[in-house]
Amino acid sequence: MSVLYEQYKNEIRPELLGGEKYTNLHEVPKLEKIVLSTGIGTDQNRDVFDECVKLYADITGQKAMITKSKKAVASFKLREDVNVGVTVTMRNKRMYDFYYRLVNIALPRVRDFRGVNPKSFDGFGNYTFGVTEQSIFTEVNLDNMKNTIGMNITFVTSASNNEDAFELLKMLGMPFAK
Repeated sequence: MSVLYEQYKNEIRPELLGGEKYTNLHEVPKLEKIVLSTGIGTDQNRDVFDECVKLYADITGQKAMITKSKKAVASFKLREDVNVGVTVTMRNKRMYDFYYRLVNIALPRVRDFRGVNPKSFDGFGNYTFGVTEQSIFTEVNLDNMKNTIGMNITFVTSASNNEDAFELLKMLGMPFAK
């Protein structure tokens, strides 16, 4: 398994369980999945979608899925079943490996990085932030990239509130801004 998962299992989970907040091992919050997504739009050609799928495969180690519009919206000139974005969902070992690389390698490469916003929780224990370009990831060969592709990264936890999720992500090494 992943080094980060072993650290969670052997150090973080017992520390959280040792407090008075949780009485059962299954109540302790855990990271369930990480979702990377990008909205590309409808006026892009197929090459942009293929490039984004390849980018996500390089970063995550698994194939991404092209998302399609669910219904037509005339004011956006959007038809039903048109490609609009790319998404990938990671779980288990790939999720922990990606989290480790993101926190320890990719985020410190952001220019003038002072931490991620601690207020980006959704009220249900999930945390989302955006990355404006793919160049922070060391897996990406920038010579082959024609477009700058940003992405949203969502961390889905089993925590029921923001405070528990914040504590979990902080203990896992997420660099929150002061």
